[in-house]
Amino acid sequence: MKLGAFSISLAVKDIHASKAFYENIGFTKFHGDIEQNWLIMKNGDTVIGLFQGMFENNIMTFNPGWSQDAQPLESFTDIRDIQKELKGKNVTFSSEADENTTGPANFVITDPDGNTILFDQHV
Repeated sequence: MKLGAFSISLAVKDIHASKAFYENIGFTKFHGDIEQNWLIMKNGDTVIGLFQGMFENNIMTFNPGWSQDAQPLESFTDIRDIQKELKGKNVTFSSEADENTTGPANFVITDPDGNTILFDQHV
């Protein structure tokens, strides 16, 4: 099971201060709009999202179908197949992808320590 590109989405209090901090440690803007209070930043293959006022806690994110550069992959495990496999392992879902659809979809699970994990397929 290939989970896709990985990133961490950070719930930040001041996106301008967070942007400056992460730039100081080597990240550069990759995508996003600071005026809309969200940025995606990269350092090599490491991707972080900065989100002000969009959610309460940090979120680990997997993007099936995307490379670490947010480019569509020719071959990948569809999010619905990942969901079915996790259901077979008795993983509990906070939200589910509609298994009767194709293309973009998402689902959310929570680890034993309360960490949110978003699976978000854009293709």
